Amino acid sequence: MIRRAGFHSVHLYGWLLLTPAAILLIAFTHYPTLATLGHSFFSDGTSRRPSAFVGLGNYDFMLGDEVFWKVVGNNLWFAVGTIPASIALALLMAVWVNGRLPARGLVRMAYFTPTVLPMIAVANIWLFFYTPDIGLVDQILGFFGIPGHNWLGDPKTVLGCIIIMTIWKEAGFFMIFYLAALQSLPPELEEAAKLEGAKRWYFFWRVTFPLLMPTTLFVLINAVINSFKLVDHLFILTKGGPDNASSLLLYYIYEVAFSFFEESYAATLTAVLLGVLAVISIGQFVFLEKRIHYR
Repeated sequence: MIRRAGFHSVHLYGWLLLTPAAILLIAFTHYPTLATLGHSFFSDGTSRRPSAFVGLGNYDFMLGDEVFWKVVGNNLWFAVGTIPASIALALLMAVWVNGRLPARGLVRMAYFTPTVLPMIAVANIWLFFYTPDIGLVDQILGFFGIPGHNWLGDPKTVLGCIIIMTIWKEAGFFMIFYLAALQSLPPELEEAAKLEGAKRWYFFWRVTFPLLMPTTLFVLINAVINSFKLVDHLFILTKGGPDNASSLLLYYIYEVAFSFFEESYAATLTAVLLGVLAVISIGQFVFLEKRIHYR
């Protein structure tokens, strides 16, 4: 009887420890998600006309929204442009600063500095770079006799400019995870490979990279989520222009909710975004789990 009482007290103590975190998780994650999903099935209410259940009406309207599809296309190109480049650059920098490099600490700090800068500050820095004629980019091109260009005002170049800025901002953050993973690898593996006469590239591709797959999965999921949630820089650089050429899905949701005051449609877009991110994350786990080697 005493043993059973002690068992229950331990369980009660554990639940008491979990309660604060569970309350915050439910209040700020699960409940808003369910409320947003439920709101997407209703119309916007006014003082004279209360909100009414419209079923899939908002989703049907979304399928015919040309701006939505353009923004989705922009976001897909943004993800394709930022995710592989950021991860590859982060891995390259991590391998570089993990070796015997002069002033290695200074180089690491230089790579990581963009990460600690607020996104608004980064956007202002790159706004100066992209300013026509007087910006750093046009100044460098002018040195070689290339005329200036309105980089953020041209629909053909604006998305590419934002992609470059995002890669510069995120690569240093992902580098830290790869660097930590590289430093946790047993040095005996490299010593054994040298004794066997294995080349550095062969050792990296056959030994190091497979052991980095857990880190790669973590970084990949974060990179995918970031590619759909970055929105701060658009307020400073383009505000989605010109002609929605640089508008991303989260920024479009912000516009619909707080500029057009269409809360139900914004909830619909948010539900779709959450669903897409959930499917992508689950798919990454399913398809990459077989290639991950846990130690």
